[in-house]
Amino acid sequence: MQINSPSVTNDAPSKAVGKVWFVGAGPGDPELITVKGRALVERAGAILFAGSLVSEAAIRWAPPGCVVLDSKDMTLEQMSAWLIEQARLHSVVVRLQTGDPGLYGALIELVQPLDAAGVAVEVVPGVSSAMASAAAAVESLTLPEVTQTVIFTRVEGRTPMPEGESLEELAKHHTTLCIFLSITLMGRVAGALTAAGWSPDAPVVVVHKASWPGEEKIVRGTVATIQALCREAKIVSQSMIIASPTLGARHWKTLAKSKLYDATFTHRFRRGTVADTPQATAPTIAPQETS
Repeated sequence: MQINSPSVTNDAPSKAVGKVWFVGAGPGDPELITVKGRALVERAGAILFAGSLVSEAAIRWAPPGCVVLDSKDMTLEQMSAWLIEQARLHSVVVRLQTGDPGLYGALIELVQPLDAAGVAVEVVPGVSSAMASAAAAVESLTLPEVTQTVIFTRVEGRTPMPEGESLEELAKHHTTLCIFLSITLMGRVAGALTAAGWSPDAPVVVVHKASWPGEEKIVRGTVATIQALCREAKIVSQSMIIASPTLGARHWKTLAKSKLYDATFTHRFRRGTVADTPQATAPTIAPQETS
């Protein structure tokens, strides 16, 4: 494995021979990369990885002689030029991104120059930090009769939010909120939740470096206390904020159960038992897959 410096060349263009794969490396634990993603890393002639967010352990499967470059000091133009250059030299080029490439990354900004250069691209999805954070905290983002909706969003910072997508407006739905890239703006998060009608006692969980071996931290609090608790824990980066009416459900004394697994519920794989009255028949509904 060869680690390169972020220099790129802009020689006369030649025909690309390879494909650039945008691979989701997952939230931090190297073992959470998909089997397909790992196989591509093992075959790669060149890998561009986001060193500030992706653990270097994620490139440990790179083959001998693979050209590996950390993109943390590069501009978008340097990154796209390097990927184009490597695609002219190698059949498999991997851009290894944290989480899933389609969430809060520069996927489209990088794909457009590759398209213009005639370089083939493909995307391999990855585990998002939202899912890893819920898993770390042993929480479900949806529950029957509580909420069936999950909103991925962030607080406005240097990147503005489109009209109608302020956290306060989204929080008025009182569904699960997975708030990315906002840990340094926790005061604004709490203020937006309060303005949207959330109780000061509403539960909030913050997961720092979800799934990162030896570095993960979980902080539980409320809308009123979470900012101080995060400050006390010295959490100032790489954290997922989850506000949801489902939080803490594993400790509830009563819980609405899924109809799919109810003994009276009939679907194409199982016939339910007859409920209270002999005439009653359970509806036949195909089970739905969850993602």
